[in-house]
Amino acid sequence: MLFVDARHIFRQIDPAHREFTPEQVEFLANIVRLYRGQEPELVRGSEKLLKEKSPKLRYADVAGLCKVATRKEIEAQGWSLNPGRYVGMAAGEEVSDADSREQFEELTEELETLNAEARELEARIASNAAKILET
Repeated sequence: MLFVDARHIFRQIDPAHREFTPEQVEFLANIVRLYRGQEPELVRGSEKLLKEKSPKLRYADVAGLCKVATRKEIEAQGWSLNPGRYVGMAAGEEVSDADSREQFEELTEELETLNAEARELEARIASNAAKILET
């Protein structure tokens, strides 16, 4: 499965609004095209961006941008489909407060799930122990 993290590809309009330029949209679409083995479209000027990330114009995982993850990797991440878990960070990239908050929320959610599973297992063990002691 292809994961694309486009958090760092946008044009800032003002502090609260961001948008993708036609070049950026084409660039993101070209990542998918290359992943599918198709030719990239270079009508809107994404060639420079594309060649920076994929000089041979072939799909390749790019830290902080895109990664192909296997089903086993996705299962290992608790079936999370958050791209940040797979693409990682680009070299020299700093973690923003928003990214840290998102990671913290994901970890908190995972902890809650694990705690619920632990409680279920604890109850099952207690029930089984009680049955063994009854006989």
